[in-house]
Amino acid sequence: MIAIVLFGKPGAGKGTQAEFLKEKYNLTHISTGDVFRFNIKNETELGKKAQEFINKGELVPDSITIDMLKKEVEKNMDKAGFLFDGFPRTIAQAEALDAFLQSINLQVTATVALEADDEVLVQRILERGKTSGRADDQDETKIRTRYEEYNEKTAPLIEYYKNQNKYYAVNGIGSIAEITDRLSTVIDRF
Repeated sequence: MIAIVLFGKPGAGKGTQAEFLKEKYNLTHISTGDVFRFNIKNETELGKKAQEFINKGELVPDSITIDMLKKEVEKNMDKAGFLFDGFPRTIAQAEALDAFLQSINLQVTATVALEADDEVLVQRILERGKTSGRADDQDETKIRTRYEEYNEKTAPLIEYYKNQNKYYAVNGIGSIAEITDRLSTVIDRF
């Protein structure tokens, strides 16, 4: 069983790529964004708490995120592995993920990062916002706040995973098929 962390800034294409990769490798795709939206839409207690932070363009606290994640992993143990999309976002979350996976005899296999220029990503998100209906995709100020949060809290994960020899950068600019091929080249090593 493998556990791949799909890493990258908002708008880098993690969700799009995850759809292809989950089918190709029989992985359970766990998107924290999708998990958050499900909990928010169904007005769960965790969903209500998460929405308060999302509305401000801030990261959802670790305790909420980790509780949602554990439930998703535990109900999907019948696949070849997991594809984590949008998690972990901080060193503390990475450590919590490591501890949780170890408790079920797994570990992060690799962290694959989609890299792209901020300005390209802002435009992608604004374009997505025209059809997604997501308020956080329609406000450039909130998008840039998300990037500030990313640079401050998430970028340190690059070193965290490099120190474990589990970090692989992939060019996130190009056609969907080209990017999928680049990601597959990394994942096929495992």
